[in-house]
Amino acid sequence: MEARILTWNLWWQFGPWRDRQEAILTTLRNENADIVFLQEVWAQEGGLDQVQWLADELNMHVARTEGPWYDNGVSLGNAILSRWPIVSWEVHRLPDVTGAPSYRRAVVAQLETPYGRWWTVCTHLDHKFDASATRIAQCEALSGIVDQLRNDPEVDVPVLMAGDFNSVPDSDEIRMLTGRSAPAVPGLVFTDLWEIAGDGAGFTWRRDNPYIGDSTWPNRRLDYLFVSWPRPRPIGNPSRIWLAGVDAVGGIQPSDHAAVVADIRMIAE
Repeated sequence: MEARILTWNLWWQFGPWRDRQEAILTTLRNENADIVFLQEVWAQEGGLDQVQWLADELNMHVARTEGPWYDNGVSLGNAILSRWPIVSWEVHRLPDVTGAPSYRRAVVAQLETPYGRWWTVCTHLDHKFDASATRIAQCEALSGIVDQLRNDPEVDVPVLMAGDFNSVPDSDEIRMLTGRSAPAVPGLVFTDLWEIAGDGAGFTWRRDNPYIGDSTWPNRRLDYLFVSWPRPRPIGNPSRIWLAGVDAVGGIQPSDHAAVVADIRMIAE
């Protein structure tokens, strides 16, 4: 049996954000994922809540970060939407390069799926081109969080981790996560699902997106669906993976990022 998972940076309240909401909802509804990892979601203090609206429209459960609060009391955060009940969830602040808590966060949720309880992690790392050292520190923290969620990785279901890592596949931080260099936690690395089943480069920050026409560095793969390893084979393996949110919906481009969607194995037999 398989489940569909999706990660997407929704571009906060940038650009024509009011017009973009229906395009976002339509795209998510069309992809029909069981687990959705979202970044740059917003809520207006005492007012509209994008994540809750999406969850209500899609009939899904939600776990989310709270804040931080930005201009005019509008938050910027991450969220996990699940077709299945959320047993528990918590938020972790990720460090900056000095080790001090930054405004970057990870939301961790345990889901009660038909295939057992699964841990999921959604995050969004520092975006600056020259901030690889900060992202390494944040990936080290994420590895530590995931390590604490596992019992016996040889027999237990893996941890799903997804988000906007603001890093290309050959960066030091992604190489550390995928085992191309020494992992932050011995015995823990992550499978990059696009590498297994993706077709082409898989750019999620795309030159053909009208919102990034003036970007200084388009055509990069920044958004990832990861599954922890070791894990019982073939649980967590993707049968296919693709991009969504690439095309306009009703003349409106949904976001400045493309979404990544995968169908993965949830049981061994």
